Amino acid sequence: MTADDQAAGFQRARSAEQREIRKQAILDAATQLLTEMPVSEISLRELSRRVGLSKTNVVRYFETREAVFFELLNRSLARWVDDLSTELATTERSSTAVTDTLAHSLAGRPLLCDLFSVLGSELERNISTESAREFKLAHVRLLRTLADLLRQHITGLTPDAARELVSLTVVCTAGLWPFAHPSDAVAEAQRHPELTDTRVDFAAMLSRTLHLLVTGLVRTR
Repeated sequence: MTADDQAAGFQRARSAEQREIRKQAILDAATQLLTEMPVSEISLRELSRRVGLSKTNVVRYFETREAVFFELLNRSLARWVDDLSTELATTERSSTAVTDTLAHSLAGRPLLCDLFSVLGSELERNISTESAREFKLAHVRLLRTLADLLRQHITGLTPDAARELVSLTVVCTAGLWPFAHPSDAVAEAQRHPELTDTRVDFAAMLSRTLHLLVTGLVRTR
């Protein structure tokens, strides 16, 4: 353990419970950093400094910064699926109502949307095969749970169609989220009368897109 770790009050984690506490501290630091800067600007060194551990000790829990965000993504996804189950329980059983609830529920989880938006372009670029496999297996299981949940609320979705809908939900979220949250300069430029139509309302556009997808998937089953 380094002097920095000692100063921060950390001791080597020896039990599974202690290791989980350390991991959660790292994930909490990553969550806070994401409210201050984009993923691309967060280094493992900065993450280590923020959590109060040396970089060497952070690597004991996550081999790269990407692995940190993979774990954060899956934990955020798991919480969202649990919450969505409750939200859908009081939603009218129509495809329009369900997709609207789905879209607005996602819009209320900026951390999850942020991570979806950089999953393919950045997070999957610096990770070992073993870590990628572990992440993706857990990720796919969570998405299957989401697909099963949506089948309970949308009449006519086959298992394959439900899984396709979930995959397309992730892709649409990844594509729409950055456009709905432009830089300050772009946001200011979009105030021009001729550019107002270029503004993206994430929840509204995602809801409309998902409704069209569901309609097509049900009709072509």
